[in-house]
Amino acid sequence: MKPVLALLFAATFWGFVWFPVRQLDEMGLSGVWQAAISYAAALLVLVSARGVRLRGVSEQPLDVFWLVVASGWTNVAFLMAVLQGEVVRVLIFFYLSPLWAVLLGSWLLNESIRPVTGLMLMLGLGGAVTLLWQPGALGAPINGGDLLALSAGFAFALTNVMTRRLQILGTTAKTQLAWIGVVLVCAVMIAFEGIALPQVAARAWAGAAALGVSGFMLSTLAVVYAVSRMPVQRSSVIMLFEIVVGATSAWLLAGELVDGREWLGGAMIIAAGMIAVFRSDEGKEQRHA
Repeated sequence: MKPVLALLFAATFWGFVWFPVRQLDEMGLSGVWQAAISYAAALLVLVSARGVRLRGVSEQPLDVFWLVVASGWTNVAFLMAVLQGEVVRVLIFFYLSPLWAVLLGSWLLNESIRPVTGLMLMLGLGGAVTLLWQPGALGAPINGGDLLALSAGFAFALTNVMTRRLQILGTTAKTQLAWIGVVLVCAVMIAFEGIALPQVAARAWAGAAALGVSGFMLSTLAVVYAVSRMPVQRSSVIMLFEIVVGATSAWLLAGELVDGREWLGGAMIIAAGMIAVFRSDEGKEQRHA
């Protein structure tokens, strides 16, 4: 049950994170610089507390490479997509990630695709579309924010698969690799796109660092811990709970109304998550039988 609770905690954080991210953007701190400062601060704190825990990375170098690249891109691209694109479209494109997770899990982890997996996917993705759909939401041409969200969703699925695959590494090591990936992706983008250092108040930098240490650090540790202990088919569906939290936070913090269609979508996502939780407990019982 602990991995499930860890995922629900992470989903809750990411469902609320749009609010401080937009606040920092309004203060002049762009998404790339937010990610760079937040994750660098989190990495510094974790290394100071636990030391460098990268022993064993040379035994699966290709898997480590893809974990670093995928985790770096999913975090940076999602923040940029939320700031650049329409939130509804961003979430629709990003939350194709459970589909990618099932396909990648079957290919790279040999996880079987069973009928109950299809039921979870249909409920979860159907609930996501029901909750987020608005008339004409996908009618406009594909734009940069959409592509960022789509690529972030695929990278998120690949990150989870690589996290599950790298069983030789512990939670701390995989977390440090993920954050190194974020910092490296930010550094490359800043260098090659010539993104200047923003002239913002000290409280903006402090806010980004605090968000990294108090939010991104704990949520990433929670995801890495949970994904390492359950099939990605289940973890990716449970993470859809973030959409429910996002809709609720938008209702509470931004005054957006939640109608019957949105409540139905949320119920479908929760139902998919409950199936995933039940399967997780069932698998545990079978292992102890």
